[in-house]
Parts: sequence; structure tokens; C-alpha cells
Amino acid sequence: MAISVGGASGKTVTPQMNVTPLVDVVLVLLIIFLVVTPLLSKNFWVHLPEQKKEEVPPDQPPDPEPPLVLRVGPDRTLQVNGTAVTLEELPERLKRMFAARDDHILFFDADDAADYGFAVTVLDEAREGGAVTIAPLTQTVAAQADPNAVPADGQAPAPDAAQPPADAPAPDATPPSEAAPPG
Repeated sequence: MAISVGGASGKTVTPQMNVTPLVDVVLVLLIIFLVVTPLLSKNFWVHLPEQKKEEVPPDQPPDPEPPLVLRVGPDRTLQVNGTAVTLEELPERLKRMFAARDDHILFFDADDAADYGFAVTVLDEAREGGAVTIAPLTQTVAAQADPNAVPADGQAPAPDAAQPPADAPAPDATPPSEAAPPG
């Protein structure tokens, strides 16, 4: 900032802006940007391997042994792969089944109405029977295999209201008598 001392009145100081340092700074920044800008636009070529999409056959055939599934019913019933067992014979049966298998994985499914304390006791007995990994099932296996299967309670599933019966005509089909003659 420059100050002029003296003037018409001689007693007032009028400030004036000195723009020389501002112009110097702007010119230095302009030179820096002019030098750096060509360096920023370098092209780098990357050679990626080609992607091959081919079907790979599985190394092993599917497992012939079905998984072990332990189910706890609402009335304290137990089933191992569909066979009813009692709580006392569960550890011995699981020991025999795990002796014939390489894995010691047991899938556990408890009914929503099953007693929680009894289900924990069953899990303890399964551990005693040699189960190393106990995996809870979130969906029933029978419902996944066949959606039209009759549930364990014996009641047939309710028909879907949005789906018409198989013998009903399609809603957009016109009767043969009202169809236009060919020609």
C-alpha cells in the first residue's frame, strides 16, 4: 500500500493500492500452471488379459450322502433325517451316523412352537453325539424341494387366489363362436 504525503490540503493522507506485488504473484502462478498442465495429460496404456468365459465342469460329482438334519417338533418330538428318535438315543445314533461320514455337520431345524429349553438340551445332546458344526436352517427343506408338497400338519396348501384353475379359460380368450372368420 502506498501513501502519498502532501497534496492539496497537505494534512490528509490518501491511501492508494499498490498492485505490483499482486501482478507478480498472479504471473508466478500462471507460469506454474503453464508448466504443470502438460505433465497432467500423460496417457498410460494398460494391457489387461483377455477374459475367457467358458463353462468349467465340476471337479467332483454331487455329494451322494444327504446332509444330516435334526428337527425338533412342537410336542418335544425329534427326527433325524425323517426318522423319529428319543432324546436318550440321540447321541448314540448321531455317533453312528457321524462314524460313516467325513464331515461332522448337523443341520438343526426347530419348529416355532418348540420349547426353547428343550431345543437347547437337544443341541447339547447333539454336541455329545459328535456334531462339530451345527448349522440352523432358515427354510424347511421339504418346501424347497417341492412347493406343492403337503406340509407335515397334513393340510394341503391353500390355492393361490391370483392363479385361476387349470381348466378355466384364459381371461383374454374369446369364445370360438365370437371369433372372427378367417379370410
